Amino acid sequence: MSASPSGGNRPAQGPLGPAWAAKHVSRAKPLLFLFGLFPVGRWVWLGIQGGLTANPIEFLTRSSGTWALVWLLITLGITPLRRMLAQPALVRLRRMCGLFAFFYALLHFFAWAWWDRALDVAFMLQDVIDRPFITAGFAAFVLMTALAVTSTQGAMRRMGRQWQRLHRAVYLIGLLAVLHLWWHKAGKNDFFEPVIYGSILAVLLGWRLLAYVIARRRQPGGVRR
Repeated sequence: MSASPSGGNRPAQGPLGPAWAAKHVSRAKPLLFLFGLFPVGRWVWLGIQGGLTANPIEFLTRSSGTWALVWLLITLGITPLRRMLAQPALVRLRRMCGLFAFFYALLHFFAWAWWDRALDVAFMLQDVIDRPFITAGFAAFVLMTALAVTSTQGAMRRMGRQWQRLHRAVYLIGLLAVLHLWWHKAGKNDFFEPVIYGSILAVLLGWRLLAYVIARRRQPGGVRR
């Protein structure tokens, strides 16, 4: 569920060598999977201990949304990290990160649809139309769903070049997710989290823009200064 800047020269092999990529990246997958389930385990533990605050529904709704955004940013961070470390094999972790982002976004959506709106479709649609922060969040969720269902190798083969074009929507998803959080927090005049997550997103998107400009300039006939 992520795209990377195209063009430019293939990065040199990192100082850790190809064996590092082949061995440790494959070993990291089970650990990454367990880490991805950490929030769920924490919720269960807090539930057993009676620590889900005085409003468990609100807590779980907000926590699932936060983790969806965290995993989305982690997904977007894979490409800069693998480029900086010159370890192309790190890309193998990106799909799992993206699917965890979708998993928590799905929980966030169902928490709103089931607990807040009792699965009343008319009520939900009215919410999407009337409340801008829900409009942004719902649009991000729809796009994430499209990316999740086309994240398989089979989908990549069938879609060809259209696959990468679709998966560039991850950048728009990031913007919509931060906007969703920003508008939600604006009602309480609390912008700390939106600023933090928005700044991280700006850095990740800014890196991609810079990489794209550099790659274009390196192409034959590109602009050189």
